Amino acid sequence: MQHSEQPRSGHVVIGVDTHKHVHVAAVMNTIGGILATLTIPTDTGGFQQLTDWADSFGTVLAFGIEGTGSYGATLTSFLRRAGHKVVEAGRPDRRLRRMNGKSDTLDAENAARAVLAGFATATPKTADGEAEMIRQFKIAHDQAVEQRASAMVTMKAMLVHAPDALRRENAGKTQITLARHLAALRPRRLEEPEDALRHTLRTLAKRWQYLDAEAKELTKMIGDLVQRVAPQLLEPFGIGVRRGNPRRDRRQPRADQVRGRSCQTRGHRSRAYRLRHDRRQASHQPRRSPPAQRGDLPNRHRPHAIPPAHDRLRRTPHGRRQDETRDHPMPQALRHTRGLPPAPPRPTDGLRSQLTTIGASTP
Repeated sequence: MQHSEQPRSGHVVIGVDTHKHVHVAAVMNTIGGILATLTIPTDTGGFQQLTDWADSFGTVLAFGIEGTGSYGATLTSFLRRAGHKVVEAGRPDRRLRRMNGKSDTLDAENAARAVLAGFATATPKTADGEAEMIRQFKIAHDQAVEQRASAMVTMKAMLVHAPDALRRENAGKTQITLARHLAALRPRRLEEPEDALRHTLRTLAKRWQYLDAEAKELTKMIGDLVQRVAPQLLEPFGIGVRRGNPRRDRRQPRADQVRGRSCQTRGHRSRAYRLRHDRRQASHQPRRSPPAQRGDLPNRHRPHAIPPAHDRLRRTPHGRRQDETRDHPMPQALRHTRGLPPAPPRPTDGLRSQLTTIGASTP
Protein backbone atom coordinates (compact mmCIF):
# COMPACT_ATOMS: atom_id res chain seq x y z
CA MET A 1 0.00 0.00 0.00
CA GLN A 2 1.49 3.33 -1.06
CA HIS A 3 0.22 6.89 -0.77
CA SER A 4 1.72 8.55 -3.80
CA GLU A 5 2.77 12.18 -3.85
CA GLN A 6 4.93 14.30 -6.09
CA PRO A 7 8.64 13.81 -5.28
CA ARG A 8 10.21 16.74 -3.49
CA SER A 9 13.83 17.73 -3.43
CA GLY A 10 15.64 18.23 -0.17
CA HIS A 11 16.62 16.12 2.82
CA VAL A 12 14.37 13.45 4.31
CA VAL A 13 14.42 10.87 7.09
CA ILE A 14 12.92 7.40 6.69
CA GLY A 15 11.26 5.57 9.57
CA VAL A 16 10.58 1.85 9.31
CA ASP A 17 8.38 -0.35 11.50
CA THR A 18 9.57 -3.92 11.01
CA HIS A 19 7.52 -7.11 11.15
CA LYS A 20 8.01 -10.73 10.19
CA HIS A 21 6.39 -10.63 6.75
CA VAL A 22 6.04 -6.92 5.88
CA HIS A 23 7.76 -3.64 6.76
CA VAL A 24 6.02 -0.27 6.90
CA ALA A 25 8.06 2.85 6.05
CA ALA A 26 7.30 6.56 6.34
CA VAL A 27 9.27 9.45 4.83
CA MET A 28 9.53 12.72 6.79
CA ASN A 29 11.01 16.03 5.71
CA THR A 30 13.20 18.25 7.85
CA ILE A 31 10.27 20.18 9.32
CA GLY A 32 8.46 17.06 10.55
CA GLY A 33 5.95 16.62 7.76
CA ILE A 34 5.00 13.15 6.55
CA LEU A 35 5.33 12.97 2.78
CA ALA A 36 4.28 9.37 2.09
CA THR A 37 4.18 5.84 3.45
CA LEU A 38 5.05 2.50 1.92
CA THR A 39 4.54 -1.19 2.76
CA ILE A 40 7.09 -3.66 1.41
CA PRO A 41 7.68 -7.41 1.73
CA THR A 42 10.64 -8.66 3.73
CA ASP A 43 12.80 -9.82 0.83
CA THR A 44 15.54 -8.39 -1.35
CA GLY A 45 13.06 -7.04 -3.88
CA GLY A 46 11.16 -5.19 -1.19
CA PHE A 47 14.36 -3.73 0.24
CA GLN A 48 15.43 -2.46 -3.18
CA GLN A 49 11.97 -0.97 -3.66
CA LEU A 50 12.35 0.86 -0.35
CA THR A 51 15.71 2.39 -1.27
CA ASP A 52 14.49 3.52 -4.70
CA TRP A 53 11.36 4.98 -3.15
CA ALA A 54 13.34 6.82 -0.47
CA ASP A 55 15.83 8.26 -2.98
CA SER A 56 12.98 9.70 -5.03
CA PHE A 57 12.21 12.22 -2.27
CA GLY A 58 15.72 13.66 -2.11
CA THR A 59 18.81 13.08 -0.01
CA VAL A 60 18.19 10.51 2.71
CA LEU A 61 19.78 11.63 5.97
CA ALA A 62 19.20 8.40 7.88
CA PHE A 63 16.96 5.37 8.26
CA GLY A 64 15.33 4.93 11.66
CA ILE A 65 14.49 1.24 12.07
CA GLU A 66 12.73 -0.50 14.93
CA GLY A 67 14.01 -3.93 15.88
CA THR A 68 17.42 -3.86 14.22
CA GLY A 69 18.38 -7.01 16.11
CA SER A 70 15.26 -9.04 15.28
CA TYR A 71 12.88 -8.50 12.35
CA GLY A 72 14.87 -5.57 11.01
CA ALA A 73 18.29 -7.23 11.02
CA THR A 74 18.22 -8.17 7.34
CA LEU A 75 17.00 -4.73 6.28
CA THR A 76 19.67 -3.07 8.41
CA SER A 77 22.41 -5.12 6.77
CA PHE A 78 21.03 -4.37 3.29
CA LEU A 79 20.90 -0.61 3.89
CA ARG A 80 24.41 -0.56 5.31
CA ARG A 81 25.79 -2.32 2.27
CA ALA A 82 23.99 0.25 0.14
CA GLY A 83 25.82 3.07 1.94
CA HIS A 84 22.94 4.49 4.00
CA LYS A 85 23.13 5.58 7.62
CA VAL A 86 21.01 3.41 9.91
CA VAL A 87 19.89 4.44 13.41
CA GLU A 88 18.17 2.14 15.87
CA ALA A 89 14.83 3.61 16.91
CA GLY A 90 13.42 2.31 20.14
CA ARG A 91 9.83 2.00 21.20
CA PRO A 92 7.77 5.18 20.88
CA ASP A 93 6.84 7.25 23.88
CA ARG A 94 4.02 5.67 25.88
CA ARG A 95 2.37 9.03 26.39
CA LEU A 96 2.25 9.66 22.65
CA ARG A 97 1.03 6.13 22.03
CA ARG A 98 -1.87 6.61 24.44
CA MET A 99 -2.75 9.93 22.84
CA ASN A 100 -2.42 8.99 19.16
CA GLY A 101 -3.09 5.28 19.21
CA LYS A 102 -1.11 2.34 17.88
CA SER A 103 -0.65 1.33 14.24
CA ASP A 104 2.17 0.33 11.92
CA THR A 105 2.09 3.67 10.13
CA LEU A 106 2.25 5.62 13.39
CA ASP A 107 5.17 3.50 14.57
CA ALA A 108 7.07 4.25 11.36
CA GLU A 109 6.32 7.96 11.73
CA ASN A 110 7.47 7.93 15.36
CA ALA A 111 10.71 6.19 14.35
CA ALA A 112 11.43 8.87 11.75
CA ARG A 113 10.50 11.65 14.17
CA ALA A 114 12.79 10.22 16.87
CA VAL A 115 15.73 10.24 14.46
CA LEU A 116 14.97 13.74 13.22
CA ALA A 117 14.64 15.12 16.77
CA GLY A 118 17.85 13.48 17.90
CA PHE A 119 16.20 11.18 20.45
CA ALA A 120 17.32 8.02 18.61
CA THR A 121 21.10 8.00 18.22
CA ALA A 122 22.06 4.36 18.86
CA THR A 123 24.09 2.62 16.18
CA PRO A 124 22.81 -0.92 15.54
CA LYS A 125 25.13 -3.88 15.68
CA THR A 126 26.81 -4.92 12.48
CA ALA A 127 25.70 -8.57 12.80
CA ASP A 128 28.40 -9.77 10.43
CA GLY A 129 31.94 -11.08 10.48
CA GLU A 130 33.52 -13.36 13.06
CA ALA A 131 31.58 -11.80 15.94
CA GLU A 132 28.29 -12.91 14.41
CA MET A 133 29.74 -16.36 13.75
CA ILE A 134 30.78 -16.70 17.38
CA ARG A 135 27.33 -15.56 18.52
CA GLN A 136 25.62 -18.20 16.38
CA PHE A 137 27.94 -20.94 17.61
CA LYS A 138 27.37 -19.83 21.19
CA ILE A 139 23.59 -20.12 20.79
CA ALA A 140 23.92 -23.72 19.62
CA HIS A 141 26.52 -24.47 22.30
CA ASP A 142 24.41 -23.12 25.16
CA GLN A 143 21.38 -25.07 24.00
CA ALA A 144 23.42 -28.28 23.74
CA VAL A 145 24.84 -27.79 27.24
CA GLU A 146 21.38 -27.11 28.67
CA GLN A 147 19.86 -30.19 27.06
CA ARG A 148 22.84 -32.30 28.11
CA ALA A 149 22.36 -31.27 31.73
CA SER A 150 18.64 -32.01 31.47
CA ALA A 151 19.34 -35.49 30.13
CA MET A 152 21.75 -36.23 32.98
CA VAL A 153 19.26 -35.01 35.60
CA THR A 154 16.58 -37.23 34.07
CA MET A 155 18.87 -40.27 34.11
CA LYS A 156 19.79 -39.81 37.75
CA ALA A 157 16.14 -39.25 38.69
CA MET A 158 15.12 -42.48 36.98
CA LEU A 159 17.92 -44.40 38.67
CA VAL A 160 16.39 -43.52 42.04
CA HIS A 161 13.41 -45.76 41.24
CA ALA A 162 15.50 -48.43 39.52
CA PRO A 163 15.94 -51.93 40.97
CA ASP A 164 18.57 -52.37 43.66
CA ALA A 165 21.00 -54.23 41.43
CA LEU A 166 20.94 -51.56 38.72
CA ARG A 167 21.12 -48.74 41.24
CA ARG A 168 24.12 -50.22 43.08
CA GLU A 169 25.82 -50.91 39.76
CA ASN A 170 25.70 -47.22 38.79
CA ALA A 171 26.26 -45.63 42.19
CA GLY A 172 29.20 -43.26 42.58
CA LYS A 173 29.98 -42.94 38.87
CA THR A 174 30.89 -39.70 37.17
CA GLN A 175 28.71 -38.29 34.44
CA ILE A 176 30.87 -39.55 31.59
CA THR A 177 31.27 -42.99 33.15
CA LEU A 178 27.56 -43.20 33.95
CA ALA A 179 26.55 -42.25 30.41
CA ARG A 180 29.04 -44.70 28.91
CA HIS A 181 27.82 -47.51 31.15
CA LEU A 182 24.11 -46.88 30.54
CA ALA A 183 24.62 -46.52 26.79
CA ALA A 184 26.14 -50.02 26.75
CA LEU A 185 23.03 -51.65 28.24
CA ARG A 186 21.74 -54.43 26.02
CA PRO A 187 18.09 -54.07 24.98
CA ARG A 188 15.62 -56.65 26.18
CA ARG A 189 12.18 -57.77 25.19
CA LEU A 190 9.56 -55.42 26.61
CA GLU A 191 7.93 -57.72 29.12
CA GLU A 192 8.45 -55.95 32.47
CA PRO A 193 8.80 -52.32 33.66
CA GLU A 194 12.52 -52.93 34.24
CA ASP A 195 12.98 -53.64 30.54
CA ALA A 196 11.36 -50.32 29.64
CA LEU A 197 13.50 -48.57 32.25
CA ARG A 198 16.72 -50.01 30.85
CA HIS A 199 15.70 -49.02 27.33
CA THR A 200 14.89 -45.46 28.49
CA LEU A 201 18.19 -45.11 30.33
CA ARG A 202 20.05 -46.39 27.29
CA THR A 203 18.30 -43.83 25.06
CA LEU A 204 19.01 -40.95 27.45
CA ALA A 205 22.64 -41.98 27.80
CA LYS A 206 23.16 -42.03 24.04
CA ARG A 207 21.51 -38.62 23.82
CA TRP A 208 23.85 -37.29 26.51
CA GLN A 209 26.88 -38.61 24.64
CA TYR A 210 25.73 -37.02 21.40
CA LEU A 211 25.11 -33.65 23.07
CA ASP A 212 28.43 -33.84 24.88
CA ALA A 213 30.31 -34.41 21.62
CA GLU A 214 28.36 -31.61 19.96
CA ALA A 215 29.14 -29.16 22.78
CA LYS A 216 32.84 -30.01 22.65
CA GLU A 217 32.93 -29.57 18.88
CA LEU A 218 31.23 -26.17 19.12
CA THR A 219 33.63 -25.11 21.86
CA LYS A 220 36.56 -25.96 19.60
CA MET A 221 35.03 -23.99 16.73
CA ILE A 222 34.49 -20.97 18.98
CA GLY A 223 38.08 -21.26 20.18
CA ASP A 224 39.40 -21.32 16.62
CA LEU A 225 37.44 -18.17 15.77
CA VAL A 226 38.61 -16.34 18.88
CA GLN A 227 42.20 -17.38 18.17
CA ARG A 228 41.89 -16.05 14.63
CA VAL A 229 40.21 -12.74 15.50
CA ALA A 230 41.66 -11.77 18.89
CA PRO A 231 44.47 -14.11 19.99
CA GLN A 232 45.56 -11.63 22.65
CA LEU A 233 42.47 -12.52 24.69
CA LEU A 234 43.80 -16.03 25.27
CA GLU A 235 47.37 -15.01 26.11
CA PRO A 236 46.85 -14.22 29.85
CA PHE A 237 47.32 -17.14 32.17
CA GLY A 238 44.07 -18.88 33.10
CA ILE A 239 41.79 -17.29 30.47
CA GLY A 240 39.95 -19.65 28.17
CA VAL A 241 37.22 -19.44 25.58
CA ARG A 242 34.32 -20.62 27.70
CA ARG A 243 35.71 -20.68 31.24
CA GLY A 244 38.77 -20.04 33.30
CA ASN A 245 41.55 -22.45 34.03
CA PRO A 246 40.19 -25.53 35.85
CA ARG A 247 43.16 -25.26 38.22
CA ARG A 248 41.97 -21.87 39.41
CA ASP A 249 40.27 -23.28 42.54
CA ARG A 250 41.57 -26.72 43.43
CA ARG A 251 39.55 -26.84 46.62
CA GLN A 252 35.82 -27.12 46.14
CA PRO A 253 35.03 -25.17 49.33
CA ARG A 254 36.94 -22.19 47.94
CA ALA A 255 34.82 -22.19 44.80
CA ASP A 256 31.67 -22.57 46.87
CA GLN A 257 32.76 -19.67 49.04
CA VAL A 258 32.48 -17.36 46.05
CA ARG A 259 29.17 -18.82 44.91
CA GLY A 260 27.42 -18.53 48.25
CA ARG A 261 27.42 -22.22 49.28
CA SER A 262 30.10 -22.03 51.92
CA CYS A 263 28.15 -23.19 54.97
CA GLN A 264 28.69 -26.84 55.79
CA THR A 265 25.67 -28.81 56.91
CA ARG A 266 25.64 -31.68 59.36
CA GLY A 267 24.24 -34.88 58.02
CA HIS A 268 25.10 -38.29 56.72
CA ARG A 269 26.95 -36.83 53.73
CA SER A 270 30.50 -35.69 54.30
CA ARG A 271 30.58 -32.93 51.66
CA ALA A 272 27.26 -31.13 51.85
CA TYR A 273 26.83 -27.38 51.75
CA ARG A 274 23.86 -25.09 52.00
CA LEU A 275 23.28 -21.74 50.39
CA ARG A 276 24.23 -18.54 52.12
CA HIS A 277 21.78 -15.85 51.14
CA ASP A 278 23.93 -13.03 52.48
CA ARG A 279 26.24 -13.13 49.48
CA ARG A 280 25.86 -13.11 45.73
CA GLN A 281 24.85 -16.37 44.09
CA ALA A 282 26.64 -17.88 41.13
CA SER A 283 25.65 -16.73 37.68
CA HIS A 284 24.74 -19.08 34.87
CA GLN A 285 27.66 -17.96 32.77
CA PRO A 286 31.16 -19.19 33.67
CA ARG A 287 33.52 -16.87 35.48
CA ARG A 288 36.09 -15.44 33.09
CA SER A 289 38.21 -13.56 35.61
CA PRO A 290 41.89 -14.58 35.63
CA PRO A 291 42.90 -16.84 38.52
CA ALA A 292 45.25 -15.96 41.32
CA GLN A 293 48.72 -16.58 39.94
CA ARG A 294 50.12 -17.56 43.31
CA GLY A 295 47.53 -20.21 43.97
CA ASP A 296 47.61 -21.75 40.50
CA LEU A 297 51.35 -22.05 39.97
CA PRO A 298 52.55 -25.57 40.83
CA ASN A 299 54.70 -26.09 43.88
CA ARG A 300 58.22 -27.14 42.98
CA HIS A 301 58.61 -29.41 46.01
CA ARG A 302 55.02 -30.70 46.15
CA PRO A 303 53.49 -30.41 42.65
CA HIS A 304 50.23 -32.10 43.71
CA ALA A 305 49.79 -30.27 46.99
CA ILE A 306 46.70 -28.14 47.56
CA PRO A 307 47.62 -24.45 47.79
CA PRO A 308 46.86 -22.92 51.19
CA ALA A 309 43.81 -20.73 51.45
CA HIS A 310 43.95 -17.09 52.38
CA ASP A 311 43.44 -16.18 56.03
CA ARG A 312 40.11 -14.57 55.26
CA LEU A 313 38.96 -17.66 53.35
CA ARG A 314 40.27 -20.31 55.74
CA ARG A 315 37.53 -22.29 57.42
CA THR A 316 37.04 -22.43 61.13
CA PRO A 317 35.90 -25.60 62.92
CA HIS A 318 32.35 -24.24 62.81
CA GLY A 319 32.38 -23.93 59.02
CA ARG A 320 32.47 -20.15 58.87
CA ARG A 321 35.15 -17.60 58.22
CA GLN A 322 37.24 -16.29 61.08
CA ASP A 323 36.61 -12.62 60.37
CA GLU A 324 32.83 -12.89 60.45
CA THR A 325 32.26 -9.23 61.32
CA ARG A 326 33.69 -8.13 57.96
CA ASP A 327 31.42 -10.41 55.96
CA HIS A 328 29.44 -7.70 54.21
CA PRO A 329 27.09 -8.48 51.33
CA MET A 330 28.19 -5.27 49.57
CA PRO A 331 30.47 -6.02 46.60
CA GLN A 332 34.09 -4.97 46.81
CA ALA A 333 33.70 -2.85 43.70
CA LEU A 334 31.25 -0.58 45.53
CA ARG A 335 33.33 -0.25 48.67
CA HIS A 336 36.66 0.32 46.91
CA THR A 337 35.97 2.34 43.79
CA ARG A 338 39.09 2.90 41.74
CA GLY A 339 39.56 4.86 38.57
CA LEU A 340 36.48 7.04 39.02
CA PRO A 341 36.93 10.79 38.49
CA PRO A 342 36.35 13.04 41.50
CA ALA A 343 32.88 14.42 41.92
CA PRO A 344 32.44 17.91 40.47
CA PRO A 345 31.97 20.70 43.04
CA ARG A 346 28.40 21.67 43.70
CA PRO A 347 27.31 25.27 43.21
CA THR A 348 26.50 25.57 46.92
CA ASP A 349 29.95 24.49 48.16
CA GLY A 350 31.38 28.01 48.03
CA LEU A 351 28.40 29.50 49.83
CA ARG A 352 28.47 26.72 52.44
CA SER A 353 32.15 27.42 53.24
CA GLN A 354 31.47 31.14 53.60
CA LEU A 355 28.58 30.51 55.98
CA THR A 356 30.74 28.17 58.05
CA THR A 357 33.47 30.81 58.28
CA ILE A 358 31.16 33.47 59.69
CA GLY A 359 29.59 31.00 62.12
CA ALA A 360 26.21 30.68 60.48
CA SER A 361 24.33 27.39 60.50
CA THR A 362 24.11 25.41 57.30
CA PRO A 363 21.39 22.97 56.30
